[in-house]
Amino acid sequence: MKTYRIGEISSKLELSVDTLRYYEKIGLLPPVTRNAAKIRLYTDQDISRLRFIRRAQKMKFSLAEIGELLRFRDNPVTAKPNVRKLVVAKLSEIDSQLAALQALRNELKPLVSQCEEQMDCCPIIENIDQ
Repeated sequence: MKTYRIGEISSKLELSVDTLRYYEKIGLLPPVTRNAAKIRLYTDQDISRLRFIRRAQKMKFSLAEIGELLRFRDNPVTAKPNVRKLVVAKLSEIDSQLAALQALRNELKPLVSQCEEQMDCCPIIENIDQ
């Protein structure tokens, strides 16, 4: 089985060494095997787990939620309803954020037009000042 040192993993996955250590410390990664010199040695399984973490972060899951997903990943037989519940909650959160962003867009867009039309004042600053 091929192993990789922490610096190799850091470069390969574009994660800082501190991040790798932190993931191990908080349990997102199981304790990493060490050689006689106490150097961490990562396996392909660790790399797969780290890629899973990175992808879940891109999906805006928190580290706590990622921890749950990893527990489900490690025991997939009983995980499906729990994973579905977690993802439905995440979708609801994203929908709320999208609605808030759309409302903000609807508020800012007319201000930009007004700013182009009015030379003596700035409607954007005036609106934020209210």
